[in-house]
Amino acid sequence: MTARTTDIEKAAGVLRAGGLVAFPTETVYGLGANAEDPAAVARIFQVKGRPPSHPLIVHLGGAEHLDDWVEDVPATARLLAEHFWPGPLTLVLRRGRRVPLEATGGLETVAVRVPDHPVALALLSAFGGGVTAPSANRFGSVSPTTANHVRAELGNAVDFVLDGGPCEVGVESTIVDTTGGTPSILRPGGVTREDLEAVLGYPLAVPTASGVRVPGQHPSHYAPRARVVLVEPEKVVAEAELAQELGHQVGVFLPASFADAPVKAHAVVAVPGSMAAYARGLYGFLRELDRQGCDLIIASLPAKEGLGLAIANRLRRAAGPRPSSTGNAPRQ
Repeated sequence: MTARTTDIEKAAGVLRAGGLVAFPTETVYGLGANAEDPAAVARIFQVKGRPPSHPLIVHLGGAEHLDDWVEDVPATARLLAEHFWPGPLTLVLRRGRRVPLEATGGLETVAVRVPDHPVALALLSAFGGGVTAPSANRFGSVSPTTANHVRAELGNAVDFVLDGGPCEVGVESTIVDTTGGTPSILRPGGVTREDLEAVLGYPLAVPTASGVRVPGQHPSHYAPRARVVLVEPEKVVAEAELAQELGHQVGVFLPASFADAPVKAHAVVAVPGSMAAYARGLYGFLRELDRQGCDLIIASLPAKEGLGLAIANRLRRAAGPRPSSTGNAPRQ
């Protein structure tokens, strides 16, 4: 779907006026504000219920704008930008003076990317500046991959929703820290580790913890209302049936290798064999099991290669420990 020119111009006007615009990218829908407007950026945190220490990503209209927003761009970062922009890759670099500290969580680093979506690029071109945009949902809950997801979760808190159809990738961008000597992957995402290593010519670390704060590192993130429990693939059916017998309304992510296995559960999602299809559908699957009233979701992790690494990361955080004050509800 391509948004109308009038809608894109209206959205750009909302950004110029200090408003919030939800817009599509190839990964998920973002909640955007003028990156140079501290008050507008602060509204993002308010609407999402996002801690102000959690940095945002600045979206740019093209790699040619990179030096306007950051400082000291290493050759490695330029190489990655040349190969993967526009695309689902975010680079962590030194903050330039145009980026307010409100957008970086007080850090002297900033995460930047160029989205690979015609509507996002048209909006950035019409606006003529950088747009800070985390996912357009409440902090910690399932990311939106359609405009209707945004409307259902954020409602009138967003000044304008720019509908560009379903997102093609379905999981957030890969975040690579390029501020040190050797790059490292701080969040797996739409660009695979294998693709990055092929360009760089050496292996990349994927640390479980990092001294650099970036989006998506909270222990509980991307989480539905239902509690998510991860088990080995061969145990999914038995664990689901046991939980159902114990009185839970169980949703099941049935692995492709067990697609023919009968399972007694409240709702079943047949996991696609293609990791690209799985990534594209992941957040929709979680939302659908919530919609069907499940209070427990049994799933397993895919092999951590290709997009499977990003999917496993999202499922682990969806299953992460939640604040006791909120129970099974999404974090506000």
